[in-house]
Amino acid sequence: MSLKLIGAHVSPFVRKVRVFLAEKSLPYEHDPMVPFGVSDEYKRMHPQGKVPVLTDGEKVIPDSSAICVYLEKTQADPSLYPSDAYDLARALWFEEYADSGLINGTIVLFQERVLGPVFFKRDGDEEKIATALNETIPPLFDYLERELGGNDWLVGNQFSIADISTGVQFVSFGHGKGEVDAERWPRLAAYVERVLTRPSFKAIIEEEQAILKTMAG
Repeated sequence: MSLKLIGAHVSPFVRKVRVFLAEKSLPYEHDPMVPFGVSDEYKRMHPQGKVPVLTDGEKVIPDSSAICVYLEKTQADPSLYPSDAYDLARALWFEEYADSGLINGTIVLFQERVLGPVFFKRDGDEEKIATALNETIPPLFDYLERELGGNDWLVGNQFSIADISTGVQFVSFGHGKGEVDAERWPRLAAYVERVLTRPSFKAIIEEEQAILKTMAG
């Protein structure tokens, strides 16, 4: 395999693939391209102009979910997708929940406290942050708190794509100075701590923090 990952460090979807690669101990080249004003050449690889894209020699795979499936099929050990049919369905559901639901709350703090000031030189919108914290996020966190129950991980009590997809959204939340209220969501707070201290997450978080610090001057 000759892997190249294209996409900016702070994208949660690029981060998802990077964590997946780290868990698999797969070496890769990283091109931290930002998805603004992308070239026609890039759009031939990803017609929506989004990140990430993975290339493996002549093979081109857009979209983080498709990339992770490809990597799982090319290197099965360690497995990051459950073998049981129901558990697999649950894991894919949590991936979707993170990618298209949870992100709608957690990304707001990152956008308003980091992305706006650092990348676009504008002040953050505190009203948007308040709405996210008071209205959007609570039901999203309530669901995860309930689904965790007494388990360490979301599905089959085994670390999987469900936890990677969920965890990367909490990295963005943390970059935006968001914290999970351990009194209201004790299981979720402990879970997030457990996920983000894994070596695969920890190294990437530290790298991103250093990049953001440099960019902020």
